[in-house]
Amino acid sequence: MLTVSTPSDPGPDAPLRAALRYGIAGLAVLVVVSAILSTVFAGLPGLWGALIGAALGGAFILTTAASVLFSAKIESGLQGIVLLGSWVGKLLLTVIVVAVLRQYDFYSRGALFCTVVGALLIVLGAETYGLLRQRVPTVQVDRDL
Repeated sequence: MLTVSTPSDPGPDAPLRAALRYGIAGLAVLVVVSAILSTVFAGLPGLWGALIGAALGGAFILTTAASVLFSAKIESGLQGIVLLGSWVGKLLLTVIVVAVLRQYDFYSRGALFCTVVGALLIVLGAETYGLLRQRVPTVQVDRDL
């Protein structure tokens, strides 16, 4: 007897699309909560710190999932180059943004730090949840031995 279960969302890239969807949703929730809390505790500089931190942390994590999703249909060697290039690019961009921001004091550094760390944890967790939530097709064959 052959039993086949099908995925809830057909397509080989369904888990990656779900990871991106959940990651964006997690980031949206973080932006709202972090903006409110940072504004309450640090005023307008806290709001700026939370918004910049969410943009930095969220973009850093979501770029990887988006790169994998968009390069999924190309040759594996090129896919590795795309992923490495995106990683180096986002690392350089983050270093440049942080270096430029050090000159200014219109934002709360504590709010920025907490929001970046929160974004890394929440978006990674949401992406992982999105991946694990997807049903993957399996085949089970019953054999008489």
